Amino acid sequence: MARARINDEDGWAALRAAIGAEDAADHAGNPDAAVVNPDAGAASVASVDRPTLSLAVHFTLQLLAEKAPGNTLEVRVPPFAVVQCVEGPRHTRGTPPNVIETDAATWLGLASGTISWDAAVASGAVQASGTRADLRDQLPLV
Repeated sequence: MARARINDEDGWAALRAAIGAEDAADHAGNPDAAVVNPDAGAASVASVDRPTLSLAVHFTLQLLAEKAPGNTLEVRVPPFAVVQCVEGPRHTRGTPPNVIETDAATWLGLASGTISWDAAVASGAVQASGTRADLRDQLPLV
């Protein structure tokens, strides 16, 4: 059974809380204009409660699946969520050939643009296997 779609208001609120962003009054409620504190990083993620962190991870993976629909690549952020995305050959059985796995703090940094794809892969914070295991063109999401 598919998970229910997270509404944008709840998703953006959780994401702002998790990445240390502020919705300044002059942004007129536009979640796309959230101000990200790049120095907050993992400290901000570590200080947020687990349900908020889970919601932020689920919401950003939902955004990824909407931006790059498909079933070629599996993106895992244990223990919170997994999503299949990116157009191409459909995977149906066993271990997928194209997998990306990372922790919640790294994923939210990638999604928000505070961590670059290349830096995350080079540091080992992202494990990517398969010929299509590259999100460079889809990130950041916000």
